[in-house]
Amino acid sequence: MADSSKKMQIVFASAECAPFVKTGGLGDVAGSLPAALVRAGAEVIVMVPKYATIKDEYKAQMEHFSDFYVSLGWRNEYCGLEKLEHDGVTYMFIDNERYFARDYPYGFFDDGERFAFFSKAITESLQHLPAGFECDILHCNDWQTALAPVFLREFYQGLPLYDRVKTVFSIHNVAFQGQFSDTVMEDILGVAHIPAAASQLRCDACSVNYMLGALRYADAITTVSPTYANEIQTPEFGEGLDGVLRERSYALQGILNGIDVAGFDPATDKRIAANYTVDDRSGKAVCKAKLQEELGLEVRDDRPLMVMVTRLTRQKGMDLVMYALDRILAGGVQVAVLGTGDRDYEDGLRYFQDKYPGTMAARIEFDPALSQRMYAAADMFLMPSKFEPCGLSQIIAMRYGTLPIVRETGGLKDTVQPYNEFTGEGTGFWEAPRGALYHSEKVVDGKIEGYQIIIPSTWNLAPKNEKGQHGPLEEALIGVPVGDIPVYSMEEMPNFLKENMPDIAVLALPRRVAQEALDKLYACGIRAVWNFAPTDLTHPDDMLVVNVHLTDSLQTLTYHMAHRNEENSK
Repeated sequence: MADSSKKMQIVFASAECAPFVKTGGLGDVAGSLPAALVRAGAEVIVMVPKYATIKDEYKAQMEHFSDFYVSLGWRNEYCGLEKLEHDGVTYMFIDNERYFARDYPYGFFDDGERFAFFSKAITESLQHLPAGFECDILHCNDWQTALAPVFLREFYQGLPLYDRVKTVFSIHNVAFQGQFSDTVMEDILGVAHIPAAASQLRCDACSVNYMLGALRYADAITTVSPTYANEIQTPEFGEGLDGVLRERSYALQGILNGIDVAGFDPATDKRIAANYTVDDRSGKAVCKAKLQEELGLEVRDDRPLMVMVTRLTRQKGMDLVMYALDRILAGGVQVAVLGTGDRDYEDGLRYFQDKYPGTMAARIEFDPALSQRMYAAADMFLMPSKFEPCGLSQIIAMRYGTLPIVRETGGLKDTVQPYNEFTGEGTGFWEAPRGALYHSEKVVDGKIEGYQIIIPSTWNLAPKNEKGQHGPLEEALIGVPVGDIPVYSMEEMPNFLKENMPDIAVLALPRRVAQEALDKLYACGIRAVWNFAPTDLTHPDDMLVVNVHLTDSLQTLTYHMAHRNEENSK
């Protein structure tokens, strides 16, 4: 009978882990989740490569625990285990200077070999752990550790110590999979002679995919938010792995990431200019003024300050930011951006900084200390990612009382409650993805005769009411061929919407008629606001997307206008 009093013993393997080495969200999670597991009653050992970039102060605290050799194809490679206790968690650093004495964790020609060694070293290390520690769960993270479940099954199965081990594989970003030439199967991995491994690692005629191996071999699969778990099972977000993720959907769970709330606490954080709490936010105003001064912005409390801390890439929504930035800055909003990335975006931010001195600040660098001051000082945090597995920045922003403006995708959708102007509830603002409803025109003899409203049958993004049901229009139109949808004139459309639509809808309108349509909707008591505009709006037929709020009646609009006029007259 199993000993019910025995603590669960977990080995947590990650290519990066704060505070020792961090390039993104994976490092933050690996730095906080093991400590949370310890507090929950588990025994945890974290395995991380011993990179040359780890600070000397941490290296000085490491003690040599064990060493052995790891077989990797035809090689026998040295592996040392350097032990460190930090904040109640045991860390074992995998030591091999040939592979890890580099100036950055990733981006080298031999990454396939380096992290194959890391995965093999993880599995081999399970028999060299402290006395009494017998691994129950091996938790692997992203492609750099994805081969560990494969090696465990193919090389260690049948050994008593290993038969007890269950494997969990966590996807932090499915876009990074570890794809390499299939020559590594024999030369490095040593599995070319094992048909099951060779076939399940192969992703095409001449390539292997490390993450694919983990998805097929791991006992359980997790990812970092419930919405992302659903998204990656579709071709749009699955990056070619949606098929195997659908096959193993029974083993897949989305578990929302979190942050170390004690480490990110504006009431005690010594990295910010002044501390503050929910009850006394005066310190946040001090933080804002200090940051404005530091970044060369006008020190004014009446100017909203919007910040971004991000990689400057298209995935992070930078194309949309560059499109909208001129209008944002011209409207008086101060903007500060911290990050590095694609050269075009870096140069674009520098251009706006020169164009709007005192209003725009671009810091093209990686500076964790400055990012902390920006979270604390800002009024708004902009994060319009095209996809986001979870994202921690918006969670940190909310912890510091900064309103996130995010796109409705992945973990952004799961962590940010959109503001409801009628109830006052919400923790931030959503920008919805491209539309649940699309508008098209019927043209006869070169003239616009009328308009159709279409719901793409493949997306199922039509608006729902509070009971989770589609309205009558959606139920009637989902899957109906475009040719069978009635045509409505511009004059008929507002009343048609009011009679048939649920509370909130999304319309896509050609640029040349968009303003006319919005004017007519407004005249009929329907409020429509711009929601999304692509960066290439150069042709009259380009589509603009707008939010349509049907519950905002003419009476409500009149009240808002009267209230605003009353405030202005005081």
